[in-house]
Amino acid sequence: MKLVFATHNQNKLKEIKALLPQHFELLSLEDIGCTEEIVEDADTIDGNAILKADYVRNHYGYNCFADDTGLEIEALDGAPGVHSARYAGEEKDDKANVNKLLSQLEEKENRKGRFKTVIALNLENKQSIFTGICKGEVIEERRGDQGFGYDPVFKPEGFEQTFAEMNLNEKSKISHRAKAFKALIAYLSK
Repeated sequence: MKLVFATHNQNKLKEIKALLPQHFELLSLEDIGCTEEIVEDADTIDGNAILKADYVRNHYGYNCFADDTGLEIEALDGAPGVHSARYAGEEKDDKANVNKLLSQLEEKENRKGRFKTVIALNLENKQSIFTGICKGEVIEERRGDQGFGYDPVFKPEGFEQTFAEMNLNEKSKISHRAKAFKALIAYLSK
């Protein structure tokens, strides 16, 4: 089955391909000739996932899914949340985003938070939503060189390593994206 994953992010594509069963052919936006940046201006993580999935369906006609992920920190009233990718500015700079987050948490004792991934699937004129949550905390300094985004400062509940200290296989067993994607795969396997 051919499915388009509505992303330009090669790191996300690599993570999802590692989880995808062999009988699915995953196409990227580049594979279908979609080079434009899809506007993500919804007020929620769910809304952004839906916007992207609907864009691909409406403009290219493919069965597709799109995800959006946010890091929600208790002490920051859920920020950066829907603005996680552009937390420090429109250029989507991972290092600047992490620096801003660490700066805002400097005086905070509560560093608990969660990653939330929402996947919107458009398949045969029906839309389905899948959500994955990974609770944890933001540590005080970067550790590890795997992953991307906030991975070097996010330590999932029950683990001593950050996501950036885990290999792809380890992270794929517990991550928010993996949980949402496993729900998607279970649905597609019916």
